[in-house]
Amino acid sequence: MVRIYDYKNLSKEELKNLCKRASFEDSEAFEIVKKIFTEIQQGGEKSIIEITKRFDGYIPDPLIITKEEFKKSENFLTKSEKEAFLKAYHNIEAFHKFQLKNLKSEKISIEETTLGYFYRPVERAGVYVPGGKALYPSTVLMGVVPAKIAGVEYVVVITPANQNGEIHPSILYCAMLAGADAILKVGGAQGIFAGFLGIGVSPLEVIVGPGNRYVTAAKTLISATGKVKIDQPAGPSEVLILADSSANPKFIASDLLSQAEHGEDSICVLLTDSLVLAENVIKEIEIAFQSRTKRLEIKKKSIFENSFFIIFDSFIQEIDHQKVPTENLMNAFRFINEFAPEHLEICINLYEDLEEFLQHIRSAGSIFIGKYAPVALGDYYSGTNHILPTGGSAKIFSGLGVETFMKRITWQYTTKEGLKKALEPIRIMSQIEGFEEEHGHSVEVRFE
Repeated sequence: MVRIYDYKNLSKEELKNLCKRASFEDSEAFEIVKKIFTEIQQGGEKSIIEITKRFDGYIPDPLIITKEEFKKSENFLTKSEKEAFLKAYHNIEAFHKFQLKNLKSEKISIEETTLGYFYRPVERAGVYVPGGKALYPSTVLMGVVPAKIAGVEYVVVITPANQNGEIHPSILYCAMLAGADAILKVGGAQGIFAGFLGIGVSPLEVIVGPGNRYVTAAKTLISATGKVKIDQPAGPSEVLILADSSANPKFIASDLLSQAEHGEDSICVLLTDSLVLAENVIKEIEIAFQSRTKRLEIKKKSIFENSFFIIFDSFIQEIDHQKVPTENLMNAFRFINEFAPEHLEICINLYEDLEEFLQHIRSAGSIFIGKYAPVALGDYYSGTNHILPTGGSAKIFSGLGVETFMKRITWQYTTKEGLKKALEPIRIMSQIEGFEEEHGHSVEVRFE
């Protein structure tokens, strides 16, 4: 059965524990990937091939698939398949171009000194696309499109092949659509290390994308070198749904299961002020398990072992014929911000002013509002990005965007009069820090 809690009976410690997820500090995975890293540093491309054969069961030959080769993928997809990816591509492109438009250069004048900043892209980026239990051509679009819009000159897709050493045509087609320059046919930690070390490709400056515990450990390891930037550590997929009695239980159940099918460690949470809704959602899940049996054991483990519902007292009260939020709804918002979900669905019939509603949310990867906005809309089609922070890291990370592939550079220009105003404060501060002999003198010398 799904675990159901009554909010008013939960202690602060119990609420805190419900927000905890598996730590990204996976010591076992770190030890394994460190050994892989050392092996690749010593053996180069030969080690990459041997490790891929050992772990994934195929020989990556060729190691690199180029633009010319993956253009042939069009011949292996149907017209409707290509149209679906093309429509999604245009939406993702439009949204991320909108992001770029808002990353404008700016300047301001302060005490006769002009200060400013501008953005510049990195030169080389990698997008990791998982394989194995499922295909993720949509992740190719989500990673490569913003990189190219940011102005990255060289973008590599890093992805494992199947047992025959082949990359699925949908991956190749999306790489072509998005403008990838090459595909590194290697997955796992070894794929991340190949991109970092420049084996088969130019050394990468940014590597993004979701992956398993070994991919996450490898990304974390290389980011600690200070030579490459990553998006964020990636954990199991998760959704938190905030719903009241007006929500459709069939919709809610379907949205919970859409995350559960990602993996047995996926986390699905429902916050509601209606026990009846919660019970009906459980009934719909049980019905789904009878009729939709693909990945059934994975979905069952996710729902029964990792997921939970919390029941609150009423979210809404009526005062002078107007619906207003209660303290219970504010408590639900507090739980959301502490949990910091990857995906947040809002299915309550209260706010007409969207901005008023969103001001309560401080921590979430991406938000889906209303009964016609399932997570799948953003996962595939709407244009926002599905490479999102998980495991509570939405408290400090944003989802992937154009800015992930860019650097902000500041500049300043002043006149002699502007520097003169700074002379005495710099002299005092450099003396306190013990750097007056050179720091302070570098200003004073201009007035001798």
